[in-house]
Amino acid sequence: MSDTAGRKTDHLRIAREEAVETSANASAWAGVELTYQALPEVDLEAVETTVAFLGKRLELPLLIGAMTGGTEEAHAINRTLAEAAQRTGVGLALGSQRIMLERPETAATFAVRDVAPDVLLLGNLGAVQLNLGVGPELATQLAHDVGADGLALHLNAAQEAIQPEGDTRFAGLAERMREVVPRIGVPVGVKEVGSGLSAETVERLATVPELAWLESAGKGGTSWTRIEGMRSPSEAGRTLGELFAEFGVHTVMSLFHALRHGAGKPVIASGGLRTGLDAAKALAMGAHLTAMALPMLKAAAHGVDAVVAEIEAFARQLRTAMFLVGARTLEELRAVPVHGF
Repeated sequence: MSDTAGRKTDHLRIAREEAVETSANASAWAGVELTYQALPEVDLEAVETTVAFLGKRLELPLLIGAMTGGTEEAHAINRTLAEAAQRTGVGLALGSQRIMLERPETAATFAVRDVAPDVLLLGNLGAVQLNLGVGPELATQLAHDVGADGLALHLNAAQEAIQPEGDTRFAGLAERMREVVPRIGVPVGVKEVGSGLSAETVERLATVPELAWLESAGKGGTSWTRIEGMRSPSEAGRTLGELFAEFGVHTVMSLFHALRHGAGKPVIASGGLRTGLDAAKALAMGAHLTAMALPMLKAAAHGVDAVVAEIEAFARQLRTAMFLVGARTLEELRAVPVHGF
């Protein structure tokens, strides 16, 4: 097993078996409040949750968040998630495709189009790889190889700093993104992985030409610094990971920064979202879509039906929240007053 494949296996095991969420998770979205309407003037059965993104229609404003790929175990998980996405009409973001650069034969572990021909599918690559030799042609090929509708470049400086094998050459990356992104042959977005976006970072990203979306992914859900610390072979590495496990921009503030400083680009809210009510709060703040990963990963261990059940519960929770604030559509939900952040 290659170093990258071994790392991905470690990530899956730790995420499923260990306490990897930040202490803020239980209340990550609790501080955001929606105004209850005792007279909503909306029929619950009339609530409409469809949305369009990158030319695809979604039945819910939900992406199954980026997780994995590159190993046989990851392949099974991706196909389970993809089948569930196809059945429920939500989107799917693949895990990092960096391993495909090292071992092209692993592309098959990301292949899900045969079971999910209609879903919104996003490819995924670490943005730092642009500083390590990846150009627009190779990035485009990674997306085309898996039939992706778009490519997410992920920012994970905190994770890379703790990861024993981490790539930390981030100097000049904003300028490199400005050069490369407009030349990639599919729509490109940028996401954090769980440590959040500051206002300054969003302002830099807003200068990247043709950037199609941002994903906020703030502190409050899975802590990748904690996971990398758990992987460390040394006590010093484990201590470092735990020290920075709670480091970053809170998920609600990360979303706020992306919305306020992102030059009007669509924003996907993620980071500690666990229910449809959490999603309703993020959408009311102005998010275009939401994304959840860890709950879907845990459900995937029990098969496609379990993931579908998780998504159906999310849908019922979201529709109930919209009904209780008097919002028949997602557009009306985005006009609902939000308090507490």
